[in-house]
Amino acid sequence: MPYNKTPKLTLVGAGPGDPDLLTIKGAKALAESDVVLYDALINIDLLEYAPKDAIKIFVGKRKGNHSYSQDEINNLIVDKALAHGNVVRLKGGDPFIFGRGSEEIDHAIAFGVQCDIIPGISSSVAVPAYQGISLTKRGVSESFWVITGTTSSRKLSDDIALAAQSSATIVILMGMSKLPEIVSIFKANDKGDIATAIIQNGTMDNEKTGVGTINSIEAVVENRKLANPAIIVIGEVVKHSHKLKMFYEEINELYMKHKNPN
Repeated sequence: MPYNKTPKLTLVGAGPGDPDLLTIKGAKALAESDVVLYDALINIDLLEYAPKDAIKIFVGKRKGNHSYSQDEINNLIVDKALAHGNVVRLKGGDPFIFGRGSEEIDHAIAFGVQCDIIPGISSSVAVPAYQGISLTKRGVSESFWVITGTTSSRKLSDDIALAAQSSATIVILMGMSKLPEIVSIFKANDKGDIATAIIQNGTMDNEKTGVGTINSIEAVVENRKLANPAIIVIGEVVKHSHKLKMFYEEINELYMKHKNPN
């Protein structure tokens, strides 16, 4: 059959998990797709926005389980764009927040593929917001850091040690496997009593939350059986959440009783 479609990549941020948090522009892009390459963290319901005859390929990466390497994804984008036309690359959160979106754009442009970018709502701000955590609050926090817990070399980011010295709210993505190291760094900076929340599957129906302090958060994780995918929020704004305030106070009281049984 003759082919006359312009090769195109549309990078779409899928948002933090709740399918209703996809942008209108993102939904329109999916409706015009010929191919959808989607990640592990996107809500599968979003594929319903794509045409039924669109090719849908899972290219998700999870710790220790990569269906495609990043180089393979880059090449797949170009191959499918040249063969079919409009490739929508559907990535969790915002594609430019630890999503390697810029690498995919650079690769596609190098092969003459037209590129569009549709930002998404980042889980780094949306997930805390769903729990009533305002990352900045007058008189409490003037700024916030968003840091990857695990770098490309599988090590803890050096920026966490710098962030622990500040008064800012700290949001750590992909950091659950490094939680003991994170706790140790904050304790070394006399931040053991700082409020901390861990939110798993944020904005989803199966969302789970654990609240405490740096001193108690590992016990909270064990008790609540929290695991990836989860976001770690460290800062006094956690205890100002109208949703989490009661839980924070209860956990902190239990910890203090355990620490000082008499």
